[in-house]
Amino acid sequence: MPNPIPFSILDFAPIRSGETAAHALRQTVDMARLAETLGFARYWVAEHHGVQTVASAATSVVIGHIAGLTSTIRVGSGGIMLPNHTPFVIAEQFGTLESLYPGRIDLGVGRASGSADEVAKVLRSTQEARERFPDDLRELQSFFREPEPESKVRAVPGAGLDVPIWVLASSPYSAQQGARLGLPLAFATHIGADARDAAIAAYRSAFEPSAVLDKPYVIVAGVVTAAPTDEEARYLFSSMQQLSLRRMRGTPFVQLQPPTSDFDALPTGDERPRLDAALRAAITGGPRQVEQKLLALIEETGADELMALSFIYDLDARRRSLEILGKVRDEIDTRRRSLQ
Repeated sequence: MPNPIPFSILDFAPIRSGETAAHALRQTVDMARLAETLGFARYWVAEHHGVQTVASAATSVVIGHIAGLTSTIRVGSGGIMLPNHTPFVIAEQFGTLESLYPGRIDLGVGRASGSADEVAKVLRSTQEARERFPDDLRELQSFFREPEPESKVRAVPGAGLDVPIWVLASSPYSAQQGARLGLPLAFATHIGADARDAAIAAYRSAFEPSAVLDKPYVIVAGVVTAAPTDEEARYLFSSMQQLSLRRMRGTPFVQLQPPTSDFDALPTGDERPRLDAALRAAITGGPRQVEQKLLALIEETGADELMALSFIYDLDARRRSLEILGKVRDEIDTRRRSLQ
């Protein structure tokens, strides 16, 4: 009989129009508590900088806040952008989190800057730092090991602690780096949908068993907007579409906008196919539609775990989407068991 596929949540702590980061962070805590009640496996937050839509820039701080106000759910980063930091500082930060909340902290790391070029400059995040990602990843691992007695460098807290490191990827390159170190992979379909199959295949092909993991483990992450009906889900999804349209046009990001019933009038004829292509991996619909699409995703990718994110403006609708996803997860588990 197959094991249940864990479902987890990724949160950007979206700032709604007319509100502040303080509102968004309180809402993120509320969602994390609900996710814990509903039996989701993990609650990760993402590092982005200088973006008016996202309140989780100080990612390790947000993780500690969420972990302190929940009890059992694993809390982590989806992810820490390693080129923005020294591996030693990240080891200390996540060693501190693991010391405060033992057995509940995940460290997902990526090689992007999570910011526009202008912001990357003030972060001192360079192309050279991004190219150094494989070496920085190994260095980060080393700081969680027990150092030799004569070593003059020791992450405190950090050394000797079991902080699971996950490699985040939206392309085959990062996936292969994680595979060579025998680390678990989290693939972002909301960023690299076209590279999904190639990246997962490259990861599994290059995977080398390690002390961490004896076989490949893949989380597939993507946008999920669930509602009682397909029509309502499409309406709610228009907030995400508005964000994507602004990104496509190169216009400044704004706070998360309310959904609109006339979104189809906003993109030009040239923009619409590009927008649809950019969002083609997003899963939107009522319970039956979401279940069918997630089953197809599991079949296509062989995912060991699924992770959902959403940009739903209405807070009640955001909670309801999470509740529906929890029920769909249980239905998928029941269906898979019945097929054995």
